[in-house]
Formats: sequence, structure tokens, C-alpha cells
Amino acid sequence: MEIIFILIVLLFSVIIHEIAHGSVALYLGDQTAKNEGRLTLNPLKHLDPIGSVIVPLFLALMANLTGGGIILGWAKPVPVNPYNFRDQKYGQAKVALAGPAANFLIALIFGTIIRFISEQNQTNLFYQNSITIFGFIVWINLLLGIFNLIPIPPLDGSHILFTFLPYSFQKTRFFFAQYGLLFLLIFIFFLFPLIIPIIRFLFKLITGISFV
Repeated sequence: MEIIFILIVLLFSVIIHEIAHGSVALYLGDQTAKNEGRLTLNPLKHLDPIGSVIVPLFLALMANLTGGGIILGWAKPVPVNPYNFRDQKYGQAKVALAGPAANFLIALIFGTIIRFISEQNQTNLFYQNSITIFGFIVWINLLLGIFNLIPIPPLDGSHILFTFLPYSFQKTRFFFAQYGLLFLLIFIFFLFPLIIPIIRFLFKLITGISFV
């Protein structure tokens, strides 16, 4: 039952992440996502067969069997046409940053609720279950926010980084874009544990408690 809840939270967290991208793009003058009906919480509009179903289910199954592990997933990226942006210089960076920012905002809202509950010294089962449920929401959204800020294509962090790289680095940008998936897999399998202490620190900073 816990795995199902985590998958549901993950699904809607990545959907809100994508809606944030599309909403900022709309604010900057690009109506592509809006015209394709992607600025909605309807999961059917955002589901990616691999990223929203197969990968999360596989990772959830492995975590259940091994007693640990990570559960990641993604929604179908919202379509964006940067040539429509009013801000041609920083538009792509703003759109890219919107997704992680939405996840951090969710984490902050539910983390503040956890802090309020815990400071009231509520010990009954309802409040303890609420802390557990909200804790998963905070953890998952911190994970999504931080993970997507890693500057490896196709993650949002790469779009932010490339926006500020000088033109002379275009060949480097092309190289990373071409082999981005390979670099991303290497990071996930070998370097991913490095971001866990950051998530734990932010979780305690926001909620006032440690994630168990």
C-alpha cells in the first residue's frame, strides 16, 4: 500500500513539474503547451509509458524486494517553442527552472505543515500518519527538484547551464546533448547517493524532523 501511495505522489509531482514548465512558457508568450491541452492535472495528458509507468513500477518492485533503493519517474515533457518567448536571452532558463521550483514549493508547503504538527506535540495516530504521508510528499519533491537541477541533458539543470555558457562553448553543449543519456545513466547508477545527504539536510531544515 505504501508503494502505491509513493507512486501516486510521484506521478502528480512530475505532472505539476511539467505544468510549471508550460505555465511559465505561456507567461513568456509561448502557447504551445496550452494549445495542446497540457496545462492540466489530468494524468492521461501527461503519462509517458516508460517514465510514468514502466520505470517507476520496476524501481518500486526492486525497492520492495531489496528493502531499499530509489524510485524515480518522469512525465511526458510539455512542448515548448523557445522562439515564441518574449525573453530570448533567459527564457529557456526560466522555463527550465520552473519545474524544480514547483517541486520545492510543494516540499515547502507540506514541510511547513509537518513542522506545525510536530511542534504541537501531537501524538495520536491521525497526526502521526499525517506526518508520515506529508513526509513522503516532501521527500519525493525534494528529490525531483534537486535531481532535475543536475546539469546533465536532458535534465532541467542542463538548460539552465547552457543558457549562461558563452557561445564558444557550443561544441561542448552539443557533445553533452549527444551523450547526455549515457552521462545521466552513469550518474544514476554510480553518483546518485551523493545527493541523498543534501535531501536529508533540506528535509530537516524545512520540517524540523529527520526523515525515517
